[in-house]
Amino acid sequence: MRVGTFVLAAQFPGQGQGETLHRAVRSAEVAEEAGLDSVWLAEHHFVPYGVCPSAVTLAALLLGRTRRIRVGTAVSVLPTTHPVALGEQAALLHVTSGGRFTLGVGRGGPWVDLEVFGSGLEAYEQHFPEALDLLLRWLREPRVSAGGPRHRFREVAVVPRPDELIDGDPAPETILACTSPASVRLAAARALPMLLGMHCGDEEKAEMVALWRAEAHAAGHPPEVIAGAAARHVSAGVAQIADRSADAAQALLKAMPGWLKQGLGAHVTIDGRHRAMRDPYAYTELLCRLHPVGTAHGAADRLAATSERTGITRFALLVEGSGDIVATEENVRRLGADVLPLLG
Repeated sequence: MRVGTFVLAAQFPGQGQGETLHRAVRSAEVAEEAGLDSVWLAEHHFVPYGVCPSAVTLAALLLGRTRRIRVGTAVSVLPTTHPVALGEQAALLHVTSGGRFTLGVGRGGPWVDLEVFGSGLEAYEQHFPEALDLLLRWLREPRVSAGGPRHRFREVAVVPRPDELIDGDPAPETILACTSPASVRLAAARALPMLLGMHCGDEEKAEMVALWRAEAHAAGHPPEVIAGAAARHVSAGVAQIADRSADAAQALLKAMPGWLKQGLGAHVTIDGRHRAMRDPYAYTELLCRLHPVGTAHGAADRLAATSERTGITRFALLVEGSGDIVATEENVRRLGADVLPLLG
């Protein structure tokens, strides 16, 4: 079982953006010190839900500051960037980090980001599969051209080529964020591991894994390819460790609803469509029930149960739910020192 942290760079009420980013960086550095497997970085634009606008940029910083831990994006939003530009960045980080970079990509939402970056609603609603396929070809082939409805260009050389990495994987690990049956089918058709969100419980994640496996078989992928990709699915969640379960939950219930209300409420859709927002307090309570929030033994049991029910053995856990840098660092250290040994 491989346990990592999920860094949203969440700006809690009353905090500055610099303070928020400092906490995000420190939590990642402490994750390596604590012996965790990975750090996963989110990106958002124009909202305090997360103040990191470029997960690949923050990944580059953290790869330079660490030596062992894997750093991934969770996720880089493909409709707001050119797939070749993202592919170049991913290849660069793959080669220069010695293969420690994971590229997680997703479709994002119908936010005003699409207007600001000029990609338009079509990039979100229609052209995501085309962009994903172009990105994957860039990471796997020495020369690439494009002739799709959105991306059209003559053949050019891939520089740097990911397979220039010596004694390592020929391309960066790539995963796809999946929130619907359609995205699960898209991942399965391309034999891409899935990143499943923290709002999902074990039953829903197990259903998505089963659908992915059936669709991957239907797509004709060899059994060894399916098994290899399935072993790399990632489950996102929340972790808060304390001596008493009630104290762990209280730390999140005290801080997270204010952040969720401020952060999620700031999202603006590109076309004015209504987007219902979860009740922040009820959502925090749900996350406390679904994920390893409690004592070290309770957290280990929760992770083991999720793994048994879903078959997923990789976890990306939000550790900054208290909103406090000292408490976040302590939470990460306890995750490494108290929970990991119980997982074997």
